[in-house]
Order: sequence, then structure tokens, then C-alpha cells
Amino acid sequence: MRWLLPLALAIGLAGCASKLPQPIREAPEPDLALRVAVQDPERYFGRQVRWGGSIAGVDNRAEETCLEVVGRELQSSGKPVAGNGSPGRFLACTGEFLDPVVYAEGRLVTVAGTLEAVETRLVGKYPYRYPVVQVSALHLWAPEPERVIYEPDPFWYDPFWPWPYYRHPRYAPPGWYGYPYWW
Repeated sequence: MRWLLPLALAIGLAGCASKLPQPIREAPEPDLALRVAVQDPERYFGRQVRWGGSIAGVDNRAEETCLEVVGRELQSSGKPVAGNGSPGRFLACTGEFLDPVVYAEGRLVTVAGTLEAVETRLVGKYPYRYPVVQVSALHLWAPEPERVIYEPDPFWYDPFWPWPYYRHPRYAPPGWYGYPYWW
């Protein structure tokens, strides 16, 4: 009986363990917001950041892969909040190959790393200055399940609604005989 409490405690703590890397779970101190870094990225070179958002594109180069990310606000867990607003865009570059089919446009991603450079690219015909993050930890979030909305059947018909109809007396409430009042 003495081993039951420690066993239950160990199982409970194991259930709380997270598969997320620590740099993704916890924001660096001090936490540099993307909104601030986009305005003057050179000022913050060398700072540790944790940013996330939705993938806008994947650029596989010979030596590295860069994700173009539309920034989003992060929850306390590090997951980006899907919404309409964005504090800006950034590039997340890693030495690994990232498959464009897996890292598809619109998927949510969170990266942690060091702000190292600024790169100018076109967004449409607009030249945009991207802060470049050298990635030390990256997490691709599972896609949200598609919501199913059930519509009522437009052809459903109940011939007895709203009037009471016959029920077998065994299943009727006490004092109710099961016949409409006009019978």
C-alpha cells in the first residue's frame, strides 16, 4: 500500500510532461515582441526571440531553408493565435531541409532562436524588410480539425406537432391518458 501513492504521483507527473522544446514553451527574458523588432531590427541583433505565426512560404536553398512567416500573437504555451491581425513578417532560417508539403502555406509554426539579420524581399511589388531569425528550436503545430456544422433537415415533418399524440399508457406520465383532449 505504501508504493501506491508514489506510483500514482509518478504517473500523474508523467501525464503532465510536454513534448514541446523548452525554448518554445517558455519565452526568453526579456521577451522581444515582433512588432517592436520589425520597426528597427538592427538594434536587436543577437537577441533571443520566440515568435510564431502562419507559414506564407518555404525557400529551400543549398545551405539552409527559410520559412517566411506571417507573425501572430502567441499564447502562453507558445502556440500562435489564428486571427486577422499580424504584427509583421519574419524569416526563420535553419540548416535542415524542410519539406514544403509538410510545412505548407497556412500551417502554424513557432520558432525560437537568435535575431541575426535583415533581408529585403518583395511582398507582391512592395519591398519588405524581414527580420531573420537563426532557428534553434522549431515546432510545427498540428492542423486544426475542420468544424462540422449540422444543419437541421429542411424536409423533416412531424404530423403531430404541436398537438399531443397517442402514447401507450404504460409510458405516459401519471394522469395522462395518451389521447388528445378533443377525443
